[in-house]
Amino acid sequence: MTITAIAFLVLGVVLLVLGAEFLVRGASRLSAMFSVSPLVIGLTIVAFGTSAPELAVSLHSTLADKADIAIGNVVGSNICNVLLILGASALVSPLIVAQQLIRLDVPIMIGVSWLVLLFGWDQTINPTDGIVLFVGGVVYTLFLLYQSRKESDQNVQDEYAQEYGPQPFSWKKVGVYALLILVGLVALVIGSQLLVDSAETIATALGASRLVVGLTVVAIGTSLPELATSLVASFRGERDIAVGNVVGSNIFNILVVLGLTSALSPVGVEISAAALTFDIPVMVAVAVLCFPIFFSGNLISRWEGGLLLGYYLVYILYLILKTADHDSSETFGAILGFAVLPLTVLGLLVMTWRSRSARRHKSQN
Repeated sequence: MTITAIAFLVLGVVLLVLGAEFLVRGASRLSAMFSVSPLVIGLTIVAFGTSAPELAVSLHSTLADKADIAIGNVVGSNICNVLLILGASALVSPLIVAQQLIRLDVPIMIGVSWLVLLFGWDQTINPTDGIVLFVGGVVYTLFLLYQSRKESDQNVQDEYAQEYGPQPFSWKKVGVYALLILVGLVALVIGSQLLVDSAETIATALGASRLVVGLTVVAIGTSLPELATSLVASFRGERDIAVGNVVGSNIFNILVVLGLTSALSPVGVEISAAALTFDIPVMVAVAVLCFPIFFSGNLISRWEGGLLLGYYLVYILYLILKTADHDSSETFGAILGFAVLPLTVLGLLVMTWRSRSARRHKSQN
């Protein structure tokens, strides 16, 4: 039974990744054919498309009355995006951080992460909360489209133009790209069903909770499009895309994925006490951690990438200990959540302040 479930889980992940790839490829090429700006394509279609697996899985989980997988998927994906994906990408090549990310997008990511904690304090993100989040996602998207018209950084423009350049118009290609979109959507629907159902079977067989499986297996599986996009962008030297993809996807996961999922469910999305007291605060702490790392020199260095990756391994270790009901799991979790992460954030803030002060003093002299 477990071997069959694992096979279906792998098949589900493959369908989700392929579905997202087909959806993004078809939609981006179709948009380029109709002269949509490459920057707009990157900020909307690609960022949203790479989060399509999270949306498909969370919607299916909630409608199938498996809310723990839905919330674990969103929270786990956001943690995975920053710690695993940015960490791995920075190890490949130090990542440049655009000023807009520091001034606008990262504060928004931190704010909406806190909003999940606030809305979920009664252990439910109700349909009204979901509508508020979803409307915020629409407003954020419209703002991105407005901002893209004023983008003056030629390097950023060149990166997006290189990735999503113009396409010659052809009705035959329109049909091909439309078919890619349709196939992608079908693959996402089937893949999400296979992934959710097999994840529950594996959780039961291993004695793990749906939440833990959602935070690990499901979250990593649905984050594979972001991982592929960021790693490829990093290898190609398109380092703005690598960072922007992660931050944009995290904001989209909360505002649109969690918002739409909660709004469409009659009772909203229930949040377990374990998620509320540990995993969501870790998601908030990880979002806050981005600010001093990004702010320091507008660069994510290799050692900072290693730090992020190390934290993800520690977080996964904690979840394994928790699943095994190990005696040290509670102490380990308390140290991680209330000492290590806050002290790291504080240390990075102090380093950033000293670095900025030194540069300011140097420029004055």
